Amino acid sequence: EGLVVSGKNLVQSFYKKDRMTTVQYPEQKLEISPNFRNFPFLVYDGDSPAGLRCTACSICEKECPPQCIYIVLDRDENGKSLKRPKVFDIDISVCMNCGICSEVCPFDSIYMDGEYELADTDRFEGLLFGLDRLAKSADYHMKLRPAQATDVMERRKADEEKKKAAAAAKAAKAAKEKAEKEAKAQETPTEDGKEDA
Repeated sequence: EGLVVSGKNLVQSFYKKDRMTTVQYPEQKLEISPNFRNFPFLVYDGDSPAGLRCTACSICEKECPPQCIYIVLDRDENGKSLKRPKVFDIDISVCMNCGICSEVCPFDSIYMDGEYELADTDRFEGLLFGLDRLAKSADYHMKLRPAQATDVMERRKADEEKKKAAAAAKAAKAAKEKAEKEAKAQETPTEDGKEDA
């Protein structure tokens, strides 16, 4: 029976594309599934990695089962946190592609990549990915996983609008209180018993 299946596949491979199992790699590459995940990458907004979404909160570093993520918080000359990573390294020789880092990130900054051609001649420094190698644009994320990226963008936009509405309401309330104070100050009588004009 096995010989019949093999013969059938061989004959049909000449005229049916779905029976052709061999791909001439690297000239031809199979399209990867949208659910395929490999090593993590960091998302930045805009045209420059300076717009990195990561705030160096270190949640991913703490939750990583093999402890392959290393983060150092960036600080100014006074020692105040700048809420961005100075160092963000992932040792991909240790990473097991579990995706926990992307699940626990509250800032939508780390996702699992679809890149799989990562062979290197140096198994130490070559497999330690820093910010320069990990940072990829939001457009890259959109091409890689359009549905997920669209959901994230909509959620972030809604959060921004809520923040703007809250700030506008706070400013309006402060302006109203200031106007009421000024009106009260104008109504109060002066020391000689006369009201202010």
